Amino acid sequence: MKTSRHAALAVCLGLSLAASALAADMQSLPIHSAATQPLPDYLVQPVSQTSQLYRSEDARDLILDNGLIRRTWRVAPNLACVGFDNVTTGQTMLRSIRPEAQVTIDGRNYPVGGLQGQPNHGFLLPKWIDQMTPMADSLRYVDFEVGPTEERFAWGRRRHAAKDAKWPPPGVHLQLHFAIPGDHDPGVRVTVHYEMYDGVPVMCKWLTVRNDSAAPIMIDRFVAEELALVETTNWVEARDGVDMPPIDYLHVETDFAFGGFNHQNANRHVVHWLTDPTYGTQVNYKKVTPCLLEVSPTYGPAQEVAVGGDFATFRTFELAYDGGDRERRGLALRRMYRTVAPWVTENPLTHHLLSSNPEQVRNAIDQAKEVGFEAIILSFGSGFNMESEDEAYLAQWKEVADYAEEQGIELGSYSLFSSRRIGGGNDIAPPPGESLTHGSCPAATSPWGVKYYDKLHKFFATTGFDQFENDGPYPGDVDVTPRPPLQKGVEDSRWVQWRIVTDLYQDLRAKGVYINAPDYYYLSGSNKCGMGYRETNWSLPREQQRIIARQNIYDGTWEKTPSMGWMFVPLAQYHGGGAAATVEPLHEHLDHYESMLQANLGAGVQAHYRGPRLFDTDQTREMVQKWTGWFKRYRDILESDVIHGRRADARDVDWVLHLNSQLPEKGMLCVYNPLEHDVKRTIQVPLYYAGLTDQASIAREDQSPQTFAVGRDGTVLLPITVKAGQMAWYVIRSAGDPAN
Repeated sequence: MKTSRHAALAVCLGLSLAASALAADMQSLPIHSAATQPLPDYLVQPVSQTSQLYRSEDARDLILDNGLIRRTWRVAPNLACVGFDNVTTGQTMLRSIRPEAQVTIDGRNYPVGGLQGQPNHGFLLPKWIDQMTPMADSLRYVDFEVGPTEERFAWGRRRHAAKDAKWPPPGVHLQLHFAIPGDHDPGVRVTVHYEMYDGVPVMCKWLTVRNDSAAPIMIDRFVAEELALVETTNWVEARDGVDMPPIDYLHVETDFAFGGFNHQNANRHVVHWLTDPTYGTQVNYKKVTPCLLEVSPTYGPAQEVAVGGDFATFRTFELAYDGGDRERRGLALRRMYRTVAPWVTENPLTHHLLSSNPEQVRNAIDQAKEVGFEAIILSFGSGFNMESEDEAYLAQWKEVADYAEEQGIELGSYSLFSSRRIGGGNDIAPPPGESLTHGSCPAATSPWGVKYYDKLHKFFATTGFDQFENDGPYPGDVDVTPRPPLQKGVEDSRWVQWRIVTDLYQDLRAKGVYINAPDYYYLSGSNKCGMGYRETNWSLPREQQRIIARQNIYDGTWEKTPSMGWMFVPLAQYHGGGAAATVEPLHEHLDHYESMLQANLGAGVQAHYRGPRLFDTDQTREMVQKWTGWFKRYRDILESDVIHGRRADARDVDWVLHLNSQLPEKGMLCVYNPLEHDVKRTIQVPLYYAGLTDQASIAREDQSPQTFAVGRDGTVLLPITVKAGQMAWYVIRSAGDPAN
């Protein structure tokens, strides 16, 4: 639905007539009904209700609703968000009206929409809205458009991923158009974009600015989201050194994320939980309750928009939690990632090869094919030079990549960016008092940086490599150095360098290149980051590595899907530790090699198996084939999300559980025994998220299944037997499944 003719009418006749034009547009929308049918648990069964834009019965409100969350806007006397509700819990999240956004153009700040005059900012009564007025200098609402969601960038889907992954995620895209009132910049338009996705309580928001004025404009700053939310805590006093917790029922992150292995660290510079001094009735005496969300870059962006040009902000993703249970919240977050960044479900078995000799690489390709691995990365320390511009060198490696493709093996390479010092003015110089994330980092906008990224683009276009391990992509360091024409200095340094990195990643995502990056670039196109990665731990004795690996996986899968994090297996020596820490010679440490395959593959996690080869004897080859074959046989359920059982501590059995109600295999339980004796006991296995309510059919490995009653609490009492030092696995299906 487009309303451009009404927008033109409003501009020609004056914004005061916009409301009557908008009323006509809204009449075509379906009327929202508060009475809804109870929906199934979206984490167990698909939700049939789709996202849709409605209007209120009196045509005064726009309402975006998918049955799980709902957002409401009053359209006159200016558009303002007057409701943000968690439909599942019935919770009203919004307590006060704020602007839709804020934009500072050529030094002048404009609220985008919004209303003022609310008498109490602790709660919002509908009758108050009728008495409220537009904010001074605010951009005025003109019209809206609604249509399907659109892909942020192309996903070249060319390897195994989750079967239900859809791109773009189905849902609704709402555009709210605003204009600057009066004579100031009459050709500048700001659009607030919302996407709401089907079947998940998730929204995405961003802004675009269109410059059809007579001169270029400068976007100095912007606030992409501003929400006055109901506080989580009501502490009377505040004490130094004790931070009050921010809102806990709404998860917020952006694709302007960097400098961290988790979403909290990677968004600390852009997602701000602030105090709200206008909230005069809050319990806290000093009015410092963190209950005002502001999503805005700490610096800049300080971007010029040419005449006829457009500017787009980063995207903000909001997930409404419906409970406080840690596992459920983790499942909700993982569902969000699977929905808005489905490429994270790609999960190839990868050998990190310690050689860049073309013939040895060909041999490694043959080995990978033979044992069921799917990719090879020419690892750090291999001697491979991804930055070479030598045409003969690139041509040689194109031939090797072509050979790998013929064998069904992906070939990738490693390149270091951050943690690297270039010199000659090419390195980031931080503001006084600030340090660099990795001690040193080149500027992507420097002459060296520009050439570096040009080399990467050329390398992939020339060689056809399929994987990229970018060690230390730009981590968000602020640079004071003017670097014309790309960078003015401090204010725009983060923005332009982030754009350079994400442009590369999105280009590679379109080509189907798999991206390992030790940073939180998932929403900008990367596939994988670390999952518990203290490098010196891989120099410990092998028996300690086994436990630490399972601990890291257990801890790392609370907020990541199994496919979002990598682990490590030092086939050859890594930092140190000598023979006691490494697997080579492989056939002499076959039990350890097998246990590391079991730990990783049993959790659906891929590791960097780093060394010169994947097998050295027939026995080693057969062992690796056994476990890669097992993984591929049960891949879909093993790559489903982890339900956390018992964390490894080397004192008793530990276990993880995969559940997925939409698969024939509803679950896979993997139990590890670190002890020197066999273990037989009964454990309580939670099956709620498998969608099984009465009975479950459970088979120990390839044995005949047995039927177990599912208790009222959704659990099964399962007898287990695990040999000393081994893993036992149990397949869970519906009791009536013919596969049994």
